[in-house]
Amino acid sequence: MTTRLLGLPEELILMLLNEETGYFRQVPGWNLNCAAIGAVLAELSLVARIDTDMTSLILLDKTETGDPILDLVLNEIAREPEQRSAQYWIERLSPLAESIIDSTLERLVNLDILEHHSGDFWSLSRTAWQPELYGNTQEGTAVEFVKMRIGRMIFDSVIPDPRDIIIICLANACGILRHTFELDNDADARIELICQLELIGRAIANAIEESLAGPALRRPTLSKPIPRVPLRKLLFHRHSKDGNLSALLADLAGTYGSVFQFKIPFSKNPKVFMAGPDTNRWTHRYGRLYITSRAYFADIEKTYGAHGLLPALDGPDHFRLRKALRPSYGRARAEEQIGDIIHHARTYISEWNVGDAIPIVENTRRYVNSQFSPLLVSIDSQDVIDDMIAFKTRALNTHVAKVLPKFLLHTPGMKRRAKAIDTVMDRIQVNHTPAQRSGCPRDHVDDVLGIHHSDPQLMPEANLRFVFTAPLLASMYLGDQLSFAIYAMISQPELYTKIRAEADKLFAGGDPQQEDLTSDAIDVTQRFIMECLRMYPIVGVSLRTVMNTCVVEDYVLQAGSQVHIAQTASHYMSEVFPDPFTFDIDRYLPSRKEHLTTGYAPFGLGTHRCLGFQLVEWAMAINLLLLAHHFTFELPPASQNLKISMVPSMSPKKKLKFVITGQRHELPV
Repeated sequence: MTTRLLGLPEELILMLLNEETGYFRQVPGWNLNCAAIGAVLAELSLVARIDTDMTSLILLDKTETGDPILDLVLNEIAREPEQRSAQYWIERLSPLAESIIDSTLERLVNLDILEHHSGDFWSLSRTAWQPELYGNTQEGTAVEFVKMRIGRMIFDSVIPDPRDIIIICLANACGILRHTFELDNDADARIELICQLELIGRAIANAIEESLAGPALRRPTLSKPIPRVPLRKLLFHRHSKDGNLSALLADLAGTYGSVFQFKIPFSKNPKVFMAGPDTNRWTHRYGRLYITSRAYFADIEKTYGAHGLLPALDGPDHFRLRKALRPSYGRARAEEQIGDIIHHARTYISEWNVGDAIPIVENTRRYVNSQFSPLLVSIDSQDVIDDMIAFKTRALNTHVAKVLPKFLLHTPGMKRRAKAIDTVMDRIQVNHTPAQRSGCPRDHVDDVLGIHHSDPQLMPEANLRFVFTAPLLASMYLGDQLSFAIYAMISQPELYTKIRAEADKLFAGGDPQQEDLTSDAIDVTQRFIMECLRMYPIVGVSLRTVMNTCVVEDYVLQAGSQVHIAQTASHYMSEVFPDPFTFDIDRYLPSRKEHLTTGYAPFGLGTHRCLGFQLVEWAMAINLLLLAHHFTFELPPASQNLKISMVPSMSPKKKLKFVITGQRHELPV
C-alpha cells in the first residue's frame, strides 16, 4: 500500500503559492488560519482520530499519529472535557495556525518540494512524483500535480475521492479556488455539488464560512491613538548623543509602545516608527501586502536617471529581478576567487607600517573596495571610490534621510563627484567586450548584461548606470560594518586573542582555500561577527509607505502615510537579547540561539532583506582573520569611546583610529 507523504495542510499551502511572485496568494489572515485548522481537522478525520457531524466534533481515538502538526491539534481536543462543534474548534485553535503553517512550509522544504530564498521568498523545486509519493509516475512540480488533480474534479467531472472533496471544500470556503482557476457558472455549480458529497468536508467548510461572518473576531478596535514622543525626549536622550539609533528606538518603544510617533519642527507630518520583535514579525510576514518601498526611493532613481531599480520594486518584478541577481551577490563566486581577494587585500595593507595611526572608516571602505571592485565589476576603481561614496551619501541625506536641502546635491563639488560614476561606466564598458571577457570568471556586470539582453523591460538600459556601480557603493556599508568589527575586536583583548588564534591556525599552511573556512575552524570569529551585527547594525531603520490601510499592534496605519521600520531596535531589548548592552558571542551557541527570531534583523526584513547578506558575513570573516594574522592593533586614547554617525546609515565617526603596534607575519605581495 502506498504511503502518502503530503497531507491536506501541505496541499492547501501549495495551492496558495504564486510562482510568479515567489510568495503566497493574498488570503485574509483569519480566512487562511481557519482553512489551515480545518485542513488539520480533516486530516485527523481521515486517519480515524475524530469524526464530525453538522453539530459536533467527536474524538474517536486520542492515540498520537506521529505527525507533530496533527498531534498538536489532537492533544488540544483530547484535553477538552466537553464535546464541541467543528466551528468551536476552528475558532479555538486559530491562534495555532501560524505555527502550523510555518511547520508545513518547513516540511515542504525538507521534502525538496519548496525552496526557501533569502528575503522570505519561496519557489518550487522540480520534483519527480515517484510512486512512493503519490502512486503516480508523472513528472512535474507538486503544485502542478495538486492543481491538475483538483482541476480534473472541477472541469472534467472526474469522481473525486474523500480527500479531494475535502481540499476542494477548504479551498472554496476561503476563496483559494478563484486564485487558482478561472471559474464559470458551470464550474461554480460543480464545486457546490462536490462540497455536498463528504460530511466531514462539508461540516468543516460550513464552520469556516460561519466563522468568517464574524468580523469582530478578526479585527481589533480601530480607535487606539498612536502615542507621541515629546521632541525634547528625543533630542536630549543619552543615545541621541552617542549615536546609537537602535538603542534609542528600543528605549522609546519600551516607554511608549511598539508603535509611536514624533513631530519634527517644520515637517508636515509626524514620523511614525514601529519597533520591537512583534512589529518585526508583522513586517516580515505581512509587510509586502501593506507597505511599499517605491516612494522613498523614487528621488534616488531620478538622481541616477533610472526607473524600476531593485530597492524600489515590489511584487512579481521584484521577485524576478532579485532571483536573477542572486548569483551576483552570493558568496559562491567570492569563495571560488578567495585567492584573488586575499591578494588584493594584502596589496592594500602592504602600505601600512608599524606606528601608523589609521583612520578606520576611510581605510576600511577603500580596503573593501580594493577587493570587490575587481571581483564584481572587473575594474580598479580606487581612484574614484571616495567621490562615488561622497555623492551617494549626499543623495541619501537629501532624498531618503531628508536632513539636507535638495540644492546641496547640485553644488559644483557634487557635480564633480558625480562624474566619477561616468568614469567607472567607461572602464566597465572597455573591460566587458567579448574579447576582454574571454576566459574570465563571470562577474556582476556579465549577469546584468545577460538580464538586459534577455528582458530589457526588467533591466532597461537607463538602469545600467546605477546597477553597474551599486556593488562599488556597497563597499561603504561593508567597510563601515568592518570598521565596527575592528573596533570591537581591539577593545576586547580576550576575544582578540581567540580570533588571532583562529587566524594563525587558518593561515598556518598557507592561504586558506574555500573548504578551509568551516564553522568549526572559525567558530569564534563567526559568533563575534554576529554579535557585531547585533550591537552595531549599519541600517537600523527602513522607510516605507503604507499602500493598504492596516492595523499593527492595534494601531491604524492609513494608506499613503509613511512609516519607519526600526528593525534593529529589538537588538537592544532585554526580552529578545538578555543584558543587551553586553557584548556576548555565546548568544549564538546551540544552547542559546538568541538570534533565531525576527528580533535579530541586521540585514532587514521580508522581501527587501539584503540580497548579499551571506557575502557580507563571509567577507567580514576572511578580512578580520587576515588583519588579525598580519598585524597587532591598539586604540589610541581619543578612540576609546565609540561615537556613531546615524545618517544616512550608521557608521563610526570619522575621527576613530587604530594604531599599528606590530607586524606579526610578512605580507607576500
